[in-house]
Amino acid sequence: MSIEQELFAPLSRRDFMRAGAGAALAALTGSEPRQLSAATLPAKADIFILLWMAGGMAQTETFDPKKKTPFEPGMRGSEVLSTFDPIDTVVDNIKISEGLEKIAKVMDRGALIRTHRVGDLGQILHTKHQYHWHTGYAPPQPLLVPHMGAFLARTLGARHPDVPAFLNIGQNLELGAESDAVKAFHTAGFLGAEYGPFLIDDPNDATARVRPPAGFTEARFHSRYEAYRKLQANNPVLKHGSGFQQESLLRSVEGAHRLLSSPAAKAFDLSLEPKKSFDIYNTGKFGLGCLLARRLAEAGARFIEVSSEYIPFRFWDTHENGHVRAMGMKQSIDGPVSQLILDLEERGMLNRTLIVLASEFGRDIVMEGKPGKDVLKSDTQPDIMTLPKHYGMHRHFTEAGSVLMFGGGIKKGALYGKTADERPCKVVENPVTIEDLHATIYRSMGIPADLSYEVEKRPFYVTKDGKGKAVMELFA
Repeated sequence: MSIEQELFAPLSRRDFMRAGAGAALAALTGSEPRQLSAATLPAKADIFILLWMAGGMAQTETFDPKKKTPFEPGMRGSEVLSTFDPIDTVVDNIKISEGLEKIAKVMDRGALIRTHRVGDLGQILHTKHQYHWHTGYAPPQPLLVPHMGAFLARTLGARHPDVPAFLNIGQNLELGAESDAVKAFHTAGFLGAEYGPFLIDDPNDATARVRPPAGFTEARFHSRYEAYRKLQANNPVLKHGSGFQQESLLRSVEGAHRLLSSPAAKAFDLSLEPKKSFDIYNTGKFGLGCLLARRLAEAGARFIEVSSEYIPFRFWDTHENGHVRAMGMKQSIDGPVSQLILDLEERGMLNRTLIVLASEFGRDIVMEGKPGKDVLKSDTQPDIMTLPKHYGMHRHFTEAGSVLMFGGGIKKGALYGKTADERPCKVVENPVTIEDLHATIYRSMGIPADLSYEVEKRPFYVTKDGKGKAVMELFA
């Protein structure tokens, strides 16, 4: 639970304990991390919007289409490469999947990577791979590793004094193992709580995050705020932590409190959006999350992540009914993603905003992992398809996935990388690892891949060991 929720909503005992435990863990980290010297780079973007396809987006059903094979009972899964037809885009040499017709019309504004190769983590778990992608480091780690958004917030600072630099939209607050959406990577880690995410689980309720609960008088709310400060000061667990982390936690509380009376809070209110615009984005939580991201970018946010939400066997987690579910997911993202691009372009913001659409891994109906790399199987998908629910991309595929990039100095109408047209659809040319993709993102934001912070008297780099290499061919 975030500091904002802790302040702006009544807490159950269980929720209070969860929030307190998270704060205590952060506070046990040592002294203030010191940024080590690194060559500065000219920034191509000031804002970063990450559109996160949580659950594993099937690349051959979206942005790397292969030959379609219609469903027939009794067919072998190995015969199926894709369950959708390829469609043309406004770029002659780029085709994407049926159901993404609106994104097809804006492909001339960005670049498509088809060879994003994610890490080998032994066992494929969504939480592990999402942690690896968002932090750049494979779990487990000996310290609290910051989310990419926290690195950007700490290194570049806020764009507006009243607007959180790092916001995350769409993560549900369920408890559970793989369904615990407030995962370990949603933290500023050793950088300090003030650089952590402002969590908005539902964009429809975003205004509730920037105003006191209903029925609270100003005096009562102020009293609660002061009580929270005293609680922090007298918490016996936090007293054993570092002064830096205690001060950082207090600054995060003060920043959230300051936002309440700021005109910038209007950016959270989707009811202020014109109906025509609202309706285009209104395809569900993800679509409205894209609208909220645009409004927050205009208001002064630095990093915004919009998640399609990971819940096992739902949304992009297409272990069964893959074809039908992919169809629904494409309907939920097609209009909002394309409109976000067009809106930012119309406002003159696209060139200075980096937009990345990505996922923790791809999918294949036959192979788990990648060719030549055995991993523990996570499902029992039958080799012979007897029911329509077997039709679609089901298993986790780490060899290749697709990434879209717009703005931030990225080439327009570009295609990077190639995968095989027949199974296994492995990388044929120009693989892009997590380290190199992150280096490319940081390069757009003016941060070198070897920038580091001193933690416990050792350097900690924004890309693993500082060795990420930006893919310069993607830049204009």
